Amino acid sequence: MSQPQIAVDLILKKLTETTEKAKTRAQKASEILFSPLETELSPTPYQVVYEEDRVKLKYYKPSEVKHKYPLLVVYALINRETMLDLQPGRSVVQTFLDHGVEVYMVDWGYPTRKDQFLTIDDHVNGYMDNIVDFIRDRCGLPKVNLMGICMGGAFSVMYSSLHPEKIKNLVTTVTPTNFDTDKGLLHIWMKNTDAYSMGNSYGNMPGDLMNLGFLLLNPARLILDKYVGFFENMDNKGFVENFVRMEKWIFDSPDVPAATFRQFITDCYKKNLLIQSKLELDGKRVDLKNITMPLLNFYGQYDHLVPPEACELLTQEVGSKDTEDICLKTGHIGIYVSSKCQKEFAPKIVKWLKEREGDGEDGTSEEAAAEAGAEHEPTGQLETSAEVAAEAGAEHEPTGQLETSAEAAKEDKSKKKAKSASPKKKSKKRTASPKGK
Repeated sequence: MSQPQIAVDLILKKLTETTEKAKTRAQKASEILFSPLETELSPTPYQVVYEEDRVKLKYYKPSEVKHKYPLLVVYALINRETMLDLQPGRSVVQTFLDHGVEVYMVDWGYPTRKDQFLTIDDHVNGYMDNIVDFIRDRCGLPKVNLMGICMGGAFSVMYSSLHPEKIKNLVTTVTPTNFDTDKGLLHIWMKNTDAYSMGNSYGNMPGDLMNLGFLLLNPARLILDKYVGFFENMDNKGFVENFVRMEKWIFDSPDVPAATFRQFITDCYKKNLLIQSKLELDGKRVDLKNITMPLLNFYGQYDHLVPPEACELLTQEVGSKDTEDICLKTGHIGIYVSSKCQKEFAPKIVKWLKEREGDGEDGTSEEAAAEAGAEHEPTGQLETSAEVAAEAGAEHEPTGQLETSAEAAKEDKSKKKAKSASPKKKSKKRTASPKGK
């Protein structure tokens, strides 16, 4: 039997073609990396209308105001609020503005050593309460809509329980409230963390150290895979710009005040006091039954930082009769930057708030309440698995890429054409002169 002959000429031809393609890609990548890139974060114009210590309040004004009540957004102390306005075309803030919602957003700033003694109470009953009162006075309204994200969502839950008379509607996104779960390595680590020793050693909990811990939760994906993906797509300018934006956000990690870090780890992760209505701030119990305003609760099915088990019990424990859970098939960051979630997340909030603008005692007109009840689904899924399955692997982790495909990058490209003591309650507010960005 004759042996099959190896087509050497075909092999050499293939090697030549591969080499030429690699050379072309490398040349194009070099041109892109050495050319000006549009990687600015938070491109939407805003004004700083209030300042207190390190904390600032950003105000985003729509071209036409269509909602009676403004929306106050409270981000976590970890990372920055710029995630909600990361890039043109995928900005939660811009979507709110396009629908006529006035947006106020808290910028927690960068804590220094003088802030190490600030507690959760100082943030919730100090800074947040002063900001809410400032907005109420500025708008001439008795209440505001409140939206909290991650740790900022936990703060918003606490605030709404202690000051329910000031909150019209409450929206929580990827908000941990039930810490009695071992789903997710973060919960296991935090339950075994000596928060007091770390706080005493560092003064404030270093943002870089926390960021390293987050990367180690999934090192293969968060440290290796994303850079492999970058090298495979660095000849695509749109992809490179998105990659750099996300990297700038990930590594912009402020420190967390030591006292707040210790209290959050001890009272929440270890004792799980919040969901049990046993947490106390300034001697007052945070009773979730006091949350009687409408509540909309978002969380991600693939969230490795705040798993669904940490979020889904909240609506069962509050006193409100108007609650809704929505589980999106994405991760911790994908809720804000995923192209699919962009079409559902912010528009859903806008519609939900608009339906509850009535001035009735419960904040909901009968017609809106009936419509809300008809829309509510137990699963809370806005997207079908068939639509999302292909994206889930790429979007359910903050890999440093908004989307990994070159097609998505081309789509993006086309779319482009403080003081040392604790803050005093009701302390004197300092209003800054408007600064356009």
